[in-house]
Amino acid sequence: MNILELSLISSALLCSLVAGFTLIFAIVVMPGISKFKDKEFLKAFQLIDGIIQNNQPIFLLIWLGSILSVLVTLFSSIKILGLQDSVVIISVCCIYLFGVQGITIRIHLPLNRRINNLDINNLDKEKLNEERKNFENKWNYFNKIRTGIAFFVSLLFFVFISML
Repeated sequence: MNILELSLISSALLCSLVAGFTLIFAIVVMPGISKFKDKEFLKAFQLIDGIIQNNQPIFLLIWLGSILSVLVTLFSSIKILGLQDSVVIISVCCIYLFGVQGITIRIHLPLNRRINNLDINNLDKEKLNEERKNFENKWNYFNKIRTGIAFFVSLLFFVFISML
């Protein structure tokens, strides 16, 4: 088994786990905490994201591992297959890196930081409601997009594995 085959398997597995993680947020976590009033919703999100931000090791292994694995897949496909024959694999890798990780970096992390920096106990009801409105819909919308992309990319990695 060569590095490309190993990295495709690793990418398929890790990107599938990332897809599952974002899916759970889309269908369980966010709908669950959406039932809370503004203050409780924001506090719940702070607590949930705090676990991730405190370098939860399994989360880090999966999330950062998916990036590393996809990069190895990208470069090993060029080295083993050549640039021309690896265009589809390169495209799928880029779709993941920009469509999942790029959205996370550009959209989710700034939104998460904003919520985590709020002093929720010292905000009035109007400000709590405003902060929630500025956060919740945008976060959920882009989470659904990155979930779909992660699922699609994972599926394609499994297809690539079956073709080798």
